[in-house]
Amino acid sequence: MTKPPGSLGLLEDCAVRLAAMQRREIPKLEKIHVSVFAADHGIAEEGVSAFPQVVTMEMVKNFAAGGAAVNVLARHVDAYFEVVDVGLLQPVALPNVISHRAGAGTANFSRTASMNDEQLTIALAAGRAAVERAVANGADLFIGGEMGIANTTSASALTAASLRIPAAEITGAGTGLNAGQIDHKARVIDSALQLHQAALQSPLDILKTLGGFEIAALTAAYISAAQQGLPVLIDGFISSVAALLAVGINPGCVDWFFYGHCSAEKGHARVLQALNAQPLLNLQMRLGEGSGAVLAVPLLQMACRLHNEMATFSQAQVSTA
Repeated sequence: MTKPPGSLGLLEDCAVRLAAMQRREIPKLEKIHVSVFAADHGIAEEGVSAFPQVVTMEMVKNFAAGGAAVNVLARHVDAYFEVVDVGLLQPVALPNVISHRAGAGTANFSRTASMNDEQLTIALAAGRAAVERAVANGADLFIGGEMGIANTTSASALTAASLRIPAAEITGAGTGLNAGQIDHKARVIDSALQLHQAALQSPLDILKTLGGFEIAALTAAYISAAQQGLPVLIDGFISSVAALLAVGINPGCVDWFFYGHCSAEKGHARVLQALNAQPLLNLQMRLGEGSGAVLAVPLLQMACRLHNEMATFSQAQVSTA
């Protein structure tokens, strides 16, 4: 191509990886599938979020109506968009919300395990089902998003347990906590880690004990997408924690992941480091919903266009020496 070798940086790597994943010389990203998984968290009872728990339900209604940030971005890239209720406190009666409920929110993991085996199985199945829909629709790329008040607390606990580090090292502001509230959040997590220490052995044990239904769904979706040969674009902190768990369960799935951005949430850089990940963007976002991943879609699409459409030196009659 008419450029110095390597001069397009990560864009070149992305195009080559996509071509390999799709087993074609000309990679394409035309059909984007976005699944946002929503669930409530019992740990919200401990005052670890700046927003009340009812916001989870209200945001699901906003997603369904097309009014959230991820909706705007999904429309811009002409993505297929769906919302999956994996465990709201109350089910919603909306025709464009898929119901795949593992329960009415998780339990408060500062007192007991977040979910039981049956609930974990249902939540994992919700993620696999979303990927099956994506594959059936001919998707070229899968993006998973999440919504659940207090889910940064769950994600921080999952990170601390998985990486064996104190909660204070990775606990951030979430929806907008101040310094004192962040300290409280970290203490709640550390106390829970101490309570469940004996149970936190495997990634699935950690997920069942400290996770959210939507995080479990994301974890399974990422593994399933890799198994079915569908590239994945990972969003921010919570989605990356699900990716970390997915890799712990099935190490080979990491080869199918791209990372949309590095979020401003404190623990995200540590999780990306553990995944040896190179995010495409760093815009100081911390919204979740899959928004940062969808925002990075045009970069991957342009990587494909550059790979597919640039002239070679011989075609352009440009000298190489």
